[in-house]
Amino acid sequence: MSDCTGIISQLFIYPIKSCAGIELNESVLKRTGLSMDREWVIIDQFGQFITQRQSPHMAWIKPSLNAHTLSLSCPTQAPIDIALNYRGKSLSATVWRDTLMADDMGDEVALWLDNFLQIPGRQFRLVRFSPTAQRLSSSDWTGDIVAPNMFSDGYACLVVSQSALDEFNQRLTQQGFDPVAMDRFRPNIVLSGLHAHAEDHLDTLSFEVKATSDSDPQLKLVKPCPRCAIPNINPFTTQITPEINETLGTYRRLPMLDNAICFGMNAIVRHIGVGYLKREMPFRADYKM
Repeated sequence: MSDCTGIISQLFIYPIKSCAGIELNESVLKRTGLSMDREWVIIDQFGQFITQRQSPHMAWIKPSLNAHTLSLSCPTQAPIDIALNYRGKSLSATVWRDTLMADDMGDEVALWLDNFLQIPGRQFRLVRFSPTAQRLSSSDWTGDIVAPNMFSDGYACLVVSQSALDEFNQRLTQQGFDPVAMDRFRPNIVLSGLHAHAEDHLDTLSFEVKATSDSDPQLKLVKPCPRCAIPNINPFTTQITPEINETLGTYRRLPMLDNAICFGMNAIVRHIGVGYLKREMPFRADYKM
C-alpha cells in the first residue's frame, strides 16, 4: 500500500516562458514535461531570455493553442497567429546558464512584441525550442537519470499540492491580505489529497490509468522550487507587492537550499506510460527513504 494517494486537480502549461498560462483538462506527457510547456521563449537582440522579472506586463500576453496555430493576445493590440508548422532561421538563445539554438518565429511577431513590451534599447524575438536541441536538468538533483526539459527553469514539471496553497492563503488572510489563486505560483500539476507541502517529502508519483502498471506515467520529485520575485506580481494588474514572498519567508525557508524560499517541487519524467495526464487522474506515492 502506498503512503499517499489523491488526484490531479489542475493541469497548466505555459507555452511561452513567463507569459500567461493555459489550464487544461488533459495534456500529452513527454520526456520534457507536458506538451508545449515552455516550448517558446522571448529573447532580446543579444539572445538573452526575458521574463516577468524584467517586464511584469508579460503576464498580459495570453497564448492560446489549437491544432494548427499558436495565437497571442494582449490588451493593447490585435491578436496575432503563428502557424505551428512554421520554423524560421536558427538563433542562439540563452536561458540561465544554457545557450542553445532555437527556431525564430518571424518578423511579424517580433514587431508585435516590440510594440507591446516597449523596453528602451531592447528588441525582441519569439523563438521555439529546436527539435535538434537538448537541455538537461542538473545531475546534482537527478542523479544518473538523464532528464531533458525545454525552456523551463530547469526541470520538466512543477508540482504543487492544493493544500499548500490553502495553508498559504490562510496565513495571507490572517494578515489582512486577499487570498491568491494557484496561478501566482505557475505550477504544471496541482495535487489534491495531500497534507500541505507533503510533496517536499515524496519520491515518485505514479498516475493510475486502470490498466497494467507499465502504463502508469511516473514523475520523480527531485528538487524544491526556490521562488523568485514573480509570485509577487499580480497577474491581473502586473503590480508588484511584497506580501507573497514575505509571507512565504516566515515559514518556507529550506536549509537544504541555503534558506531559499521554496514552494512546490520540481519533477522529472521517470516513465511516460500511456503518454498523458488528465484532471481527476488518481495518483499514489511513497515518502522518500
